[in-house]
Amino acid sequence: MIARLGPWCHDRRRLVLGLWIAVLILGNVIAGGIGDNYRQDFSLPGAESTAGLDILNAEFEGQGAGITGTIVFEAPQGVTDPEVQSAMEALFDSVAGLEGVSRVESPYERPDLVASQGPAAGTIAYANVEFPEDVDFADATEVRDEVLAQMPAIEGLQVELGGFIFAEFEEPTSELLGLAFAIVILIAAFGSVLAMGLPVAIALFGVGLGGAGVILFSHVLQVPEFAPFIGIMIGLGVGIDYALLIITRHREQLHAGHDVRESVSIAIDTAGRSVLFAGMTVVISVLGMLLMGIGFVQGLAVSAAVTVLFTVIASLTLLPALLGFAGQNIERTRWRGLVAAGLVAVGLFGVGLGIAPLMIAFPAAVAVLVLGFFVPALKREVTHRPPKPRRETLAYRWSRVIQHRPWPAALAGALVLLVLAAPVLGLRLAFTDESNFAEDTTTRQAYDLLVEGFGAGFNGPLFLVAEIEPGADLQALGALNGALEDDPSVAAVLGPQPNEAGTAVRWFVAPTDGPQEEATEQLVHRIRDQLVPPVEQATGTEIDVTGLVAANIDASALMSSRIPIFFGAVLVLSFLLLMVVFRSLLVPLKAVIMNLLSIGAAYGIMVALFQWGWLSDITGVQPGPVEPWMPMMLFAIVFGLSMDYEVFLLSRVREEWVRTGDSRTSVADGLAATAKVITAAAAIMVVVFGSFILENDRTFKLMGTGLATAIFLDATIVRMVLVPATMELLGDKNWWLPRWLDRLIPHVAVEGTSEAAPLDDVEAEEERIPVGV
Repeated sequence: MIARLGPWCHDRRRLVLGLWIAVLILGNVIAGGIGDNYRQDFSLPGAESTAGLDILNAEFEGQGAGITGTIVFEAPQGVTDPEVQSAMEALFDSVAGLEGVSRVESPYERPDLVASQGPAAGTIAYANVEFPEDVDFADATEVRDEVLAQMPAIEGLQVELGGFIFAEFEEPTSELLGLAFAIVILIAAFGSVLAMGLPVAIALFGVGLGGAGVILFSHVLQVPEFAPFIGIMIGLGVGIDYALLIITRHREQLHAGHDVRESVSIAIDTAGRSVLFAGMTVVISVLGMLLMGIGFVQGLAVSAAVTVLFTVIASLTLLPALLGFAGQNIERTRWRGLVAAGLVAVGLFGVGLGIAPLMIAFPAAVAVLVLGFFVPALKREVTHRPPKPRRETLAYRWSRVIQHRPWPAALAGALVLLVLAAPVLGLRLAFTDESNFAEDTTTRQAYDLLVEGFGAGFNGPLFLVAEIEPGADLQALGALNGALEDDPSVAAVLGPQPNEAGTAVRWFVAPTDGPQEEATEQLVHRIRDQLVPPVEQATGTEIDVTGLVAANIDASALMSSRIPIFFGAVLVLSFLLLMVVFRSLLVPLKAVIMNLLSIGAAYGIMVALFQWGWLSDITGVQPGPVEPWMPMMLFAIVFGLSMDYEVFLLSRVREEWVRTGDSRTSVADGLAATAKVITAAAAIMVVVFGSFILENDRTFKLMGTGLATAIFLDATIVRMVLVPATMELLGDKNWWLPRWLDRLIPHVAVEGTSEAAPLDDVEAEEERIPVGV
């Protein structure tokens, strides 16, 4: 089927392109008409925090069970100043009447919401604005905008909005920087504007359709607001990468004397199989996150998988059609196209960095293209130096150097990766809080005001809840208060407060530390394991620790416990697939070990930068834990991408080994044949992913750094040092497979065939359609 897919799409290229454009437009029109329903729920079936939330919903009308934002305000003249109080009460009443708001707790009704100690006593207060658990971000955004529009204008009064539900989501622009770098790298690698433009077009089609799919899925699954941009990050990287591999093989076949149709057929049947294999590995691995059982993580996994799936489909169907339109012109570049492409890259830099003067490059690019039809200098073709013979390339000579000293190279490469991976031993997985927002945001300023007036723990209080019999002895339950107040990590305790029916009680507990701090996590475990059990035994009452912070801690614990299972499943899947592809035991075993080393090193760098705060003056990152879903997402994506490189490189090595029987020269020849495209593909993904460290959002910084680092280490230390060194050490044993196992496993030709597919009867068009760029 794969063998005929390329020629079929090439022969019907107008139909294929028309269908893709129609589906892209229709999908986005439907998604735009329906709108998104992004939301994030941390409740877990069977968790103690979930049981506590159920009690709050059933017995306390949901107070404390929903998602809570805060309106924090500071008035030097005092929050009870008549003018201040009148204005703020009017604001709270207005917010309470907005659609989607469950309730508003005013400091003028609850004195404990007014700072009572220290220099800020009486000058800082806050109101809780509670939303239902299933609130979507669009509704919360409308409430936030309404509050901002009604802010009272009183001299000295500062009003800020706190909590992640009120946080203003800043759409990233760094992907434009990555795209600009990709244009430069592709032109440098290919020397052709068309060859540069096609991978970018494939990535944009895949991302465009994937984005529409994410919006539609948000009505079925819990999809967090940042999920589409994670999809854009991944889609741009893998879309350009996959198209790059196919186009490289296509151009090789053109150079070998095949016509365009034959070259497309061979490229899809060889590199296309590798793309399908690697892409499906990413999709299956990412969808393994569905087993985590956490709503928003499942939505995040589906969002990433859908985007990758569409980029793979675009690479295998749309790209052959576009290659048919390009014809032999993919080998030609005129100066007008080269200059215009450079100007577009400059314009993208301007948009990404917010430098308006650079955006003039866009109309300049159009002008150059128009002038290029009249100005002789711009109409001329760019001359290219002929490629060096394979055995005179730097990659071939480098491989021979490594192969002459395999043991020192292997040990040095492994040692570097192990040193970089060492910080991973201190990895702490937890959800971060609002202290990581930029200092000029209202979210961060609200957080800081609460810290100043009440203490860091008031940004994430705990609730203790219990169901009781009517008339139960509250004094006996009050014994818990003494234990809580004696704990050094507790700043304040309020309760036990009975509900109106006298069938349940709750405690409000403010930790001394912020929600993301390890001390707060230890406090939750200490309350559950040490402080609550004696009271439960004495009263016969079950007490649950709940609230958003407790739910986050439970979710982190669940994901941490399942990560080894997830990693194991991905490793086993990778080993089995590579064993089937290369019919070897040692090649897949080495691949798994080396990928573990490179990913471990990437994790280590993430811990050093984001958890320990190294180079924070440069990165702008505040020290904090690593998001618990991040290692799984990185692991799945990086393993799929690294397998792509593995198959692309080792297929060439195996081809040479089968042809010559020389295990030493086959390694150098295979590395020399693939080094340019792997280097270009890796460089593009490094800059696309790495550009996200320029964003303010910690999630984007973390994801981009992890992916960029892992890809960089895989393409350098692993592919350029460890692979040739270990291949040299093992020699012909690389391809050893027991005969009994060889008979059992199926034959899968990922590298396909070098035979072109027969002509289709419907092919009646010219083989070459000039494009004239």
